[in-house]
Amino acid sequence: MGNQRRQFSAAFKAKVALETIKGQRTVQEISSTFEVHPSQVTQWKRQALEQLPGIFSADRSHLDRADEELKEELYQQIGRLQMELAWLKKKSGL
Repeated sequence: MGNQRRQFSAAFKAKVALETIKGQRTVQEISSTFEVHPSQVTQWKRQALEQLPGIFSADRSHLDRADEELKEELYQQIGRLQMELAWLKKKSGL
């Protein structure tokens, strides 16, 4: 049987990358602490630094879009309810 590849969670990768970005310890020290190959630590650091600027802008636009979709859905529901209310008032003679 061959060795199975280890899989790391996103939280673990972020923790290791953040530790590397801080620069308080060397890559070798971090890799031995977390039992990960030094090149893997370097790769996670590079990925974190590349994606860091997009984190703030992408989340904001995604949230704005979700808010707009929710508002549109709620306005449609309000319109339907107003139409039903008007119809019921007309039918009941109020």
